[in-house]
Amino acid sequence: MTFTQIAYEEHGQVRVIRFDRPEKRNCIGPVTHRELIEAWTRFKEDDSALVAIITGTGEQAFCAGGDLDAGFDLVPSTPEEIAAHDRGERPGILGPSRWTDVYKPVIAAVNGAAYAGGLEWACFADMRIAEEHASFGVTCRRWNIGLADGGSQRLPRIVGLGRAMELILTGRVISATEAQGIGLVNEVVPKGQSLSRALELARFLCTLPQPALRSDKEAAIRGFGQPLAEGLRIEAECFNRSIHQPETQEGLRRFRERDHPDRIPGHVPATPGLVRN
Repeated sequence: MTFTQIAYEEHGQVRVIRFDRPEKRNCIGPVTHRELIEAWTRFKEDDSALVAIITGTGEQAFCAGGDLDAGFDLVPSTPEEIAAHDRGERPGILGPSRWTDVYKPVIAAVNGAAYAGGLEWACFADMRIAEEHASFGVTCRRWNIGLADGGSQRLPRIVGLGRAMELILTGRVISATEAQGIGLVNEVVPKGQSLSRALELARFLCTLPQPALRSDKEAAIRGFGQPLAEGLRIEAECFNRSIHQPETQEGLRRFRERDHPDRIPGHVPATPGLVRN
């Protein structure tokens, strides 16, 4: 597929998936929806792609949600399609936003407004780096359009039910600073620097052994909201899958032989914030 409304960029082991309709504030229409499915399928299936970054083109918007000019072309309209969506058989309204099995790390570089479906895509990511002028809101509240791409489920998981309900019910727009204060945003950076910071973080993630990184993300996602006993069972299942991989033996070797910057006296640690005595 040739992309016309998104961009799919390769930066070594990092993939940047970019909403690329700046003239429409990077909103998502039927073509964008199909291209997003293809892009995320490529990322999932490409063994050389370790981390994804979501961002938008331009300075105004990360993504302003669904293209309302497309009207009902974006939503299921026949009884058969409505039933398929109700059964969870469709990937989403605005791309594959209902996928829950992307266990490679995903970072959102929020370069402007993240409204409605754009906020939902920001919540799809594991971490959000926002530029100082970015803003977030369930702005579809004004038009009697509900959340259909994960906002009602992921936002409460990120910021807590009380904070999420305020944003969902009122449609109030919050700044990057307030978003960081409630835990929606991990880091605020100057205007124009979200992608470079996201790439820096993504490249660090690429240096880490991947099996346990992915199995821990899987355990956290699958176990969230479960009774503690079931969450611990999921964690054990994921741990037992990763611990016997060759990367573990290599990690133990590097620890024993001090073949890692964190273990070499006088070297700057590779792990951010690590304190050594």
